[in-house]
Amino acid sequence: MGYLREISQRGRDANPFFCLMDIRIVSYGEGMAELMMPVKEEMRNGEGWLQGGIYTSLGDEAMALAIYTLLQPDETIATVSVTTSFLRGIRSGTVYATARVIRRGRSLYFVEAEISGTDGEQVEESGKDRIADRKELARCQASFIVRKN
Repeated sequence: MGYLREISQRGRDANPFFCLMDIRIVSYGEGMAELMMPVKEEMRNGEGWLQGGIYTSLGDEAMALAIYTLLQPDETIATVSVTTSFLRGIRSGTVYATARVIRRGRSLYFVEAEISGTDGEQVEESGKDRIADRKELARCQASFIVRKN
């Protein structure tokens, strides 16, 4: 069974990392995906900020999900490179990764994600906060290789 089918049938339980990090799927389809995750104390660095690698990991997962919405049944992907530009930190609240596919080449997808957050406010329902209340935290750009199964 393909990853996208697993996601549609099992939700976040299809991805062990989603369960570990309490990542929730907000939406996905047509080359786009949005994920959300609460900031937890154990995710913060020694200064009390959300650790930077978590921004990148959340962005990578959202970008991969966006690509999966465009793949053929016999295709799979792997991350080739990810670059994250950090704009501001967050200490608590909810973090979002909103990803979209920019371009597909012969063997690579190019994707970007915006990481945003609602500082100090945990959102319990999938994406029910006002988008205008979110602050941009980081931007990720990545390339993924396409492989045939």
